[in-house]
Amino acid sequence: MQPNFLGLKDAECGYDDSAAVIVPVPYERTVSWGEGTANGPAAILTASDYVELHDEILNEEPWRVGIHTAPPVAVDQPGPEQFLADLESTAGQLFADGKFPVFLGGEHGLTTGPVRAAHAAFDDLTVLQLDAHADLRDTYHGTPWSHACVMRRVMELGVPVVSVGVRAVSPEEAELIHVNDIPVFWSHRIAHGDEWMKTAIKALSDNVYVTFDVDFFDPAIMPSTGTPEPGGGDWHGAMRFLAKVFAHRRVVGMDVVELAPIERLHAPDFVAARLVYRAIGYRFHEWGA
Repeated sequence: MQPNFLGLKDAECGYDDSAAVIVPVPYERTVSWGEGTANGPAAILTASDYVELHDEILNEEPWRVGIHTAPPVAVDQPGPEQFLADLESTAGQLFADGKFPVFLGGEHGLTTGPVRAAHAAFDDLTVLQLDAHADLRDTYHGTPWSHACVMRRVMELGVPVVSVGVRAVSPEEAELIHVNDIPVFWSHRIAHGDEWMKTAIKALSDNVYVTFDVDFFDPAIMPSTGTPEPGGGDWHGAMRFLAKVFAHRRVVGMDVVELAPIERLHAPDFVAARLVYRAIGYRFHEWGA
C-alpha cells in the first residue's frame, strides 16, 4: 500500500481540503545510463515519513495547508505520446481544481505533460529548470521523447525556459542556446555567490512551472541519479534561490525527477522529500507578513 506524503493520515489529507497534491509518476522508458527512476516516487514517499513537520526556516508547519497524495499515475501506455496525453489530462484537472501539484518522477521525460496543461491553464508561463543537463536535444537514442529532449519539446510549445545549474551540453545544445539566446545560468557561475539570482528571476514571467532534476545537486549529496555530473548545486544555495522564486513569482506547479534510489542509501531519498516539503512551504508562505 502506498504511503501518504509525510505519513499523514487519510483524514488529514483529503483531496477537497488540500491545497497541494502529490502525484507519483513511476515513469521510466528512456533512461540512458543508470536505471531505477521508476522507484523514485515510492522512495520519496517512504523517506517523507521521517521529515519533521515543523519547518525551521519558515517557522511554521506547511502540511497544515493540506497535502493530498494521489494514487500513482498509470505509465504502461503503448507509447510515450499516450502517456504524456494522459498525464496532461491529470495535470489539467488539478489546475482546474485550483491545486498546487507536485509530480514525483520517474524520468524527466514526464515533464512535457504537466507543462502542456499549465500552458493551457495559465497565461505568460515560463518553465524554470534546475538541472545538470540542458535536455535540449532534438532526438536521443532514436526518440524525440527522451529525457534528454524534454526542454526542446517544452520550447516547441512556445513556453520560454530558464535553466539553472547546467554543466553538461552537447554541441547541438550549445549551438541552440547561443542562437536562441536561452537564459542559462551555468553551474560554474552560480557557484560563486548569489548575485545571479536577481537576473534569473527577472527572466521569469509571472507564472512559473518548476522542474527540478535531482542531478542539479552535486553527486556528493545526490549520488542516486542516472547521469550524475560533478560541480553541482548545494542544498542551502538551492533553497535560497527557490525562496526568491516563490516569493516573487507565482509557481503554479512543480516536478521532482530522476531520483534513482540506491539500496540502503537513504540520504538522497530524504533530500528529495525535504525538497518537496520545503517547496510546498514556500508556495503557501505569506511572504512579507
